[in-house]
Amino acid sequence: MNRNYQFQDIVRSRIATFDIFGVGLKKHHISAMLEFDVTESRARLRELRKNGISISFNAWLIKAVGSVIAKHPEAAAYYYNKKKIIIFNDINVSLIIEKKIGEARVPIPFVIEKVNKKSSAEISAEIDSAKNQQLNSGDIVLKKKSSAYERLYYRLPAFIRRLFWKVLLKNPKAAFRTMGNVSVTSVGMIGKVNGWFIHKSVHPISFGIGSVLRKPVVIGNEIIAREVLNMTVLVDHDVIDGAPMVRFLGDLTDYIENGKEIDLVPGS
Repeated sequence: MNRNYQFQDIVRSRIATFDIFGVGLKKHHISAMLEFDVTESRARLRELRKNGISISFNAWLIKAVGSVIAKHPEAAAYYYNKKKIIIFNDINVSLIIEKKIGEARVPIPFVIEKVNKKSSAEISAEIDSAKNQQLNSGDIVLKKKSSAYERLYYRLPAFIRRLFWKVLLKNPKAAFRTMGNVSVTSVGMIGKVNGWFIHKSVHPISFGIGSVLRKPVVIGNEIIAREVLNMTVLVDHDVIDGAPMVRFLGDLTDYIENGKEIDLVPGS
């Protein structure tokens, strides 16, 4: 009997994505859809590459995010109870790196620890190392071997897996150890999309990196074509109010549009 359809297997690492989306819908995130003029910043990155210093745009963005959060640590705080939030001294950023395992391209979670204490170049090298790491079909995380508990997670029913996330988020110390306190999703680097995407996250603060597009921008009395980055930021309203959030976003704009932290080295 001829069929006019076919089945395709879902890679195991995507199951966690389903669960995070479901649990993330219950978070009290505020969405900010932003544009940043990154013309000067990207020019500086290109100039560094000419001088033999390779820093990816994404790595520098992660460093800029880490530096701004260090100035506004409540932005990445976890809700502890109705009287307290918990602020961690380090900024650990969770991101997804697409790996090819067999014939499939698989999204694999990866945490960069202490981005507030690393340079853009160090972060860039760490991401490149993760991209080049060899994996097999049983691996579900980068930089370390999957534990038996992590492998078991993907075999559990959905309601138990999502219960795991709810329990984890009620224990901020365990959540921080497992997934950090910041999330970065960079789908815009895959292709040019003229718009924003609204993602979901279980982190206190999350950044959806869109595409960099040439757009007309008014500078003085002139309209000039500039390189503009689209970004969506999710901020947990349970841990930060509107006014501090605006100040945080103001500093983020300053860092990104002025290329701060691009060529700094640790201790400089």
